[in-house]
Amino acid sequence: MRAAVLHEIGQEKLEVHDDMEAVGLGPGKVRVRVRATGLCHSDLSAMSGVLPQPAPFVPGHEGAGEILEVGENVGHVKPGDRVVICWLPACGACPACKRGQTQLCLAGFMNAGTPNFKRSNGDVFGFAGTGTFAEEVVVDAGCAVPIPEDVPFDVAALIGCGVTTGLGAALNTADVAAGSSVAVIGCGGVGISAVQGARLKGAAEIVAVDPVASRRESALRFGATRAVAPDELADAKQQVTGGEGFDYVFEVVGRSATARTAYENTRRGGTLVVVGAGAMDDFLQLNMFELFFDEKRILPSMYGGGDVLRSYERAIALWRAGRIDLAGLITHRVPLAEINEALDQMRTGTALRTCIEI
Repeated sequence: MRAAVLHEIGQEKLEVHDDMEAVGLGPGKVRVRVRATGLCHSDLSAMSGVLPQPAPFVPGHEGAGEILEVGENVGHVKPGDRVVICWLPACGACPACKRGQTQLCLAGFMNAGTPNFKRSNGDVFGFAGTGTFAEEVVVDAGCAVPIPEDVPFDVAALIGCGVTTGLGAALNTADVAAGSSVAVIGCGGVGISAVQGARLKGAAEIVAVDPVASRRESALRFGATRAVAPDELADAKQQVTGGEGFDYVFEVVGRSATARTAYENTRRGGTLVVVGAGAMDDFLQLNMFELFFDEKRILPSMYGGGDVLRSYERAIALWRAGRIDLAGLITHRVPLAEINEALDQMRTGTALRTCIEI
């Protein structure tokens, strides 16, 4: 089968090989024929080394497809079922799961260090234990979540990470109050989903912040009340909040510099939600006096900050009802062979989300 492989961390280009094999099918595992996968900025971060990932590896973690085979002790899916791939499945038995914080379950990370592909010259890992830039992938059965027949594969792929993360940050983590003021820094697919979540919760003002003009225009279509470049944020803060700061600020970039900007633009007593996945050696600096005196809440949001399966169901229900736009997030559709062109578009910010059709 074909798959896109990064051979060394730091390379910017992927190599599409046709001699790949998805391995590891056995008890508790399933083989999935991938039909669509989203290109997420986390894939770029893993390729560059910002996020830890052994190489060589197949990127991709936003995927949807059909079950080809199931191993022993798998009862919730069968061959032919349509599924979305969940890169962080919950085990249901660990302390985090028992507390209802299934997004903090570490069971999925245990498989990230086991290769699930191979070529004639050696083993190949899958990003985050999945690796959806491939025609087939073998994953834990818990990673394969059934989806209804009416949900297109490209929409389902986005629900697998970006939409769930962005919506959940607004609906679960922040629980945005109706009538409040919101700023979203970083308006790729996850940021736009946070914008849609804030709109759903009834925010009165939603300011989208992004250096790319096309993304600012997109944010307005998805519910932002105004969209500004980073150097215009101070003026927007003055105009919208009288200089006090926003009730909620979402950092959806994953860098300490933008997190610091987000903190400074959050009002005293307001809420900063950290959504972006950053590097382990990138430190956010805050002094002890401001932490005490400003009483700003700093809330990290992991995978939307709530039960992942319920979040999938909620996103599908909202999409069916026309309350959120998911298909509109997909601004580019390309075949696997054109994946490097799609990577370049993502790096330059010209695409909200690219759907790789496999």
